[in-house]
Amino acid sequence: MKNLAYRLSFLISYFLIWIAYFVFARLFFLLFYVSETLKLDFITILKTFGYGLRLDASFTSYLSIIPFFLVVISILTSPLQIRNIIKWYSYLVITIITLFLIIDASLYAAWGVRLDTTFLSYLNTPEVMIASASNFQIVSGLILWFLISFAFIKLFQKTINKTFKTFNTENRIQIPLFLLLTASLIIPLRGGLQEIPVNQSNVYFSKKMFANHAAINFIWNFSNTVTHKTSNINIYKQFDEEVAVSIINKTKNQLLKSDRDSILNIKNPNVILIIWESLTAKVVGALNGEPTVTENLNRLSKEGIWFTNFYGNGDRTDKGIPAILSGYYPQPIKKIMRMPNKSRSLPMLPKEMSALGYNTSFYYGGDLNFGNLNTYLRIAEIDKIVDGSEFDKKDWNSKWGAFDNVFLERFGNDLAKKQEKPFFAIALTSTSHEPFELNDTYKFGKKNQDDLFRSSHAYTDKYIGKFIDFAKKQDWYKETLIVIMADHGHSSPKHEGEYFSPKKFQIPMLWLGGALHQKGINIDNITSQVDFSYTLLDLLKGNNSEFKFGKNLFNNSDKQYAHYVFNKGFGTINKDGFYLYDYVSKKPITKYGKTSANLDSLGKALTQDSYQDFLERK
Repeated sequence: MKNLAYRLSFLISYFLIWIAYFVFARLFFLLFYVSETLKLDFITILKTFGYGLRLDASFTSYLSIIPFFLVVISILTSPLQIRNIIKWYSYLVITIITLFLIIDASLYAAWGVRLDTTFLSYLNTPEVMIASASNFQIVSGLILWFLISFAFIKLFQKTINKTFKTFNTENRIQIPLFLLLTASLIIPLRGGLQEIPVNQSNVYFSKKMFANHAAINFIWNFSNTVTHKTSNINIYKQFDEEVAVSIINKTKNQLLKSDRDSILNIKNPNVILIIWESLTAKVVGALNGEPTVTENLNRLSKEGIWFTNFYGNGDRTDKGIPAILSGYYPQPIKKIMRMPNKSRSLPMLPKEMSALGYNTSFYYGGDLNFGNLNTYLRIAEIDKIVDGSEFDKKDWNSKWGAFDNVFLERFGNDLAKKQEKPFFAIALTSTSHEPFELNDTYKFGKKNQDDLFRSSHAYTDKYIGKFIDFAKKQDWYKETLIVIMADHGHSSPKHEGEYFSPKKFQIPMLWLGGALHQKGINIDNITSQVDFSYTLLDLLKGNNSEFKFGKNLFNNSDKQYAHYVFNKGFGTINKDGFYLYDYVSKKPITKYGKTSANLDSLGKALTQDSYQDFLERK
């Protein structure tokens, strides 16, 4: 009977050590984001542990199946051999999971969600995957990985060695009991005896999303998204398909025509599109942001057409590029740019510009393998593509590619050469991406991430200002439209309110150049990136019929709206209201204004319709 008691003691101890690990992991996350944790009251902090326990127990059950079954085997064979197998299994698993713990905590600041399969899409380009981290973050992460793994390996080692010393082979009559105990893991594994297994929504308990995210077990969340592959079922379906389309068209069909005379003074102007990495309205003085970060953009905003209520549709570059060039909404989970079997059927602005007789080019100072950008650009049939391989390594920062000053100089020099056709030239900057390494002065210093962010944008602003000054001296300037637009907003600098509030997604857009008939005006319509291609092609008398999600930027209706998407949620905003929704809890995160009820329906219909379009693309 003693061996029975020892084996039971081991199983209980093993299970509880993993529970302790996940309690520690939650504490680690709360301390890692202590500034956010301090915004929670003490009871809410305690609830993150209480509510999170169901997912902790669920994943602990998965991890315990093999050791529990091996204990059954130890009744029949040498317990010492079984002990060694359980030890090395535990050491390996704790090391891997701790690595994911560090990655999860590191990425949350930039992504605003716990670890999921988004992370896997970067594994084919590991140099890009770690490019957002500074050397200090990488080194400190490795140290934490070692220390945490070492501490819990020692704890497992002590428990396993102590318990297994007392094991002997036993009467086989105990086998059914231990098999039953192993089978009983199914109860905590699925979160209880209820019909529907436990999921993320079971741990959402607060109106504060950070508290809900802290309650989630990070490795359970990751494993769940890995095992739940995208099906052909529209998981965002709220309405009959005809009803969803009707809700959208009732509003959108009023917004397709411009309310302005042509803003151009030439039929087919050259078009230069500068896509500015991570530029948020929060640091643009001309958008009521911080006044001294983008001084050149602030000045230039008075010289052209300045869009004061413009939004990014996603929160990453590989979401922003299809929104800008394909007029295509991002999806709450998947990224179409990474799926050539689907992206090959997207409408492409460069293709339509080629059909109008334009010579097209795309410039990027880094690795085009990032986000499968190279494949997307090849599908767009762009005539000339320049990437980081054409820049000397001495002109690269350590992470992303050529510094923006070198990159923009090359872009300008190529445009200064004689152009045979009207041209459509796109430049995607990179230096204002984490870790914000500059080959110039740090205007706001380097003492924290927000100041590094400000410094990097002041740097890029400086050289975009120089590029515009250069462009004004070129013969082609008088026949050129220059568009400056961010690829997405950013969580830096920290803002008040919800993480996914409109403040994170509002971005600048400025139209400049000698081809403009109207200058020095503000467009206050609430619009977004998906409206750009539709509007530009409308101005150029091109074919915009395939850009089905776009509206006209110059339609002045109060019905104008912007819809943006983040991981498992969306925000929809118009002049009189805002609605922010989370698909995990199936509840609004926040809402305000007299139109919030209508935006509830519109946002859900847009998400459903765009996801259905995504599913049907082949």
